[in-house]
Amino acid sequence: MALASVDQNPLSEDDLKHYQQRGYLHLEGFVDEEILGGLQRAAAEFVELSRDLESSNRVLDLEPSHTAESPRIRRLNSPVDNHDAFRAFALEGPGAVLACAVLGGPVRYHHSKLNFKWSGGGEEIKWHQDIQFWPHTDFTPLTIGVYLADVDELMGPMGVLPGSHQGPLYNQYLDSGEWGGAMNPQDVAGIDLSKMEWLTGPAGSVTVHNCCMIHGSVPNNSSNPRPLLLQTYSAVNSFPIAHIGANGVTGHLSGTVIGGSSDQRITVDGREILGAPDWSRAGAPTIFGSQQEAE
Repeated sequence: MALASVDQNPLSEDDLKHYQQRGYLHLEGFVDEEILGGLQRAAAEFVELSRDLESSNRVLDLEPSHTAESPRIRRLNSPVDNHDAFRAFALEGPGAVLACAVLGGPVRYHHSKLNFKWSGGGEEIKWHQDIQFWPHTDFTPLTIGVYLADVDELMGPMGVLPGSHQGPLYNQYLDSGEWGGAMNPQDVAGIDLSKMEWLTGPAGSVTVHNCCMIHGSVPNNSSNPRPLLLQTYSAVNSFPIAHIGANGVTGHLSGTVIGGSSDQRITVDGREILGAPDWSRAGAPTIFGSQQEAE
């Protein structure tokens, strides 16, 4: 997929070095007012739609206290698949351009979500790493977040632990053996939370974090929601591993290649595989047909 005609080099060499060494970027006011306004209006449409719901559905995840008069949305699932403004931003606009700049070439889009973190105690996101939720064939995946409102310290901004993307990958199962989606208390006790960087900023500010980064956020104790639009990408020849975590439920646009094409090349245990084309949408030919056409 081609990129929109926006600045194709939004990052400096220092930005790229910072990302490689510390595992994140914090770009205040990165998204311009016109594009930001479109994203904000799209988010507001789903708030209005939520007023007709009494419980969560496949698109909107609601807090238990949600009502029509006082909507409280936890998450809009797969916004890229559900509104053109989100699709354009992530697949053609600034989100896509930034992902290609950080990863140094074409990228593969994986999934998106919009976490609202509502006012007056909107739920915390416990300390965790992303890659365990949707393992890939390498560690290039990253997530780009966009604050759709001004965010200060009281609103539960994202916190990241610089350099942790180069450290251990933690078990995120509960002691019962069930999936918990967060680091266990013993592991959290072993990290220095005083080194956490809290990424605040005006609406339109952007965060970027590597899939192995320890990150999370505290409850939103302010009087305003903290909507954070998130979209995940990997290098073009990084592939999600099927049948683990969320890799099978990411939306129909998952796998879209942006800014170029994929040669289907993958390295496993040091051995390079030049894989067959992606037949997931068109259907796979038989080996007989492929070999006869090659003659």
